[in-house]
Amino acid sequence: MTLHRRRFLQIAASAAALPALPRIAAARAYPTSPVRIIVGYPAGGGNDIIARLIGQRLSEGLGQQFIVENRPGAASNIGTEAVVRSSPDGYTLLCLDAAAAINATLYDNLGFNFIRDVAPVASLMRAASGIVVHPSVPAKTVPEFIAYAKANPGKINMASGGIGTPGHVAGELFKIMAGVDLVHVPYRGLAPALTDLFSGQVHVLFSAITSSIEYIRTDRLRILAVTSATPHDDLPNVPTVGEFLSGYEASNWYGIGAPKNTPADIIGKLNSQINVALTDPKMRRRLAELGGTVSPSSPTDFGRLIADETEKWRKVIRSANIKLG
Repeated sequence: MTLHRRRFLQIAASAAALPALPRIAAARAYPTSPVRIIVGYPAGGGNDIIARLIGQRLSEGLGQQFIVENRPGAASNIGTEAVVRSSPDGYTLLCLDAAAAINATLYDNLGFNFIRDVAPVASLMRAASGIVVHPSVPAKTVPEFIAYAKANPGKINMASGGIGTPGHVAGELFKIMAGVDLVHVPYRGLAPALTDLFSGQVHVLFSAITSSIEYIRTDRLRILAVTSATPHDDLPNVPTVGEFLSGYEASNWYGIGAPKNTPADIIGKLNSQINVALTDPKMRRRLAELGGTVSPSSPTDFGRLIADETEKWRKVIRSANIKLG
């Protein structure tokens, strides 16, 4: 190889690396201006509160404001699409939950592919639900409830906060694994479903623990089991569904995502700050008040959770023939 040719290749290689240098510098300086965290739900709900809690910690740790912006509608899909269409520069993030994994199959014509178009940043927490029944139901354990349901096929009403909600698909997974016939009764939100459960209009509800725990403690409702893989801290004597139906697990989960192609250095910086925040006792206690257990993770592990959950709920939605409308 001649000297001139060698010199030419060195210059060419250096030139090819130049476009990457501004991106690397930007990632190291990040953030230099306020960051938006998009929440696909109205203000005041669980996702909104969680986003504001983690946003405050990121503001303190990274020296820029992290501002929550609510984009409600279409079971969080409007907010998700806003993030997908944003520049992948780390200045628009998404607070997401298990609905993202459900919506991937439930909605036929989404303008995005969640797994392809959203980069996982960090997991925040997981939150269990419980199988909650009206006191008139003559079952105090999961096996007794399964036996009762099998003896009364099509006569037990299973409420939910709406078609395709985490509580609905958790109930459908239970029906499949237990081999029981429960009649799904969807409501416009969890509150009216709980109201009708109190009155005995419906018989069973897969309810978030935070929404039903006071009614459980005052014996207005009876909990048979929790849907998480491990017992709930506030209900240590209540078994998991998985103790009776091996492999059953149906927790809601929350995390932070970003548009695809967001620089890995920026994702890594956010992940590190979030995981540090999740070690703080005050943060852990506040999330526990919302019914959750912190679940720090790497971006890779969070991405694996999203992929696994998307596939699990795809199978349930297809098997149960869940349709919107």
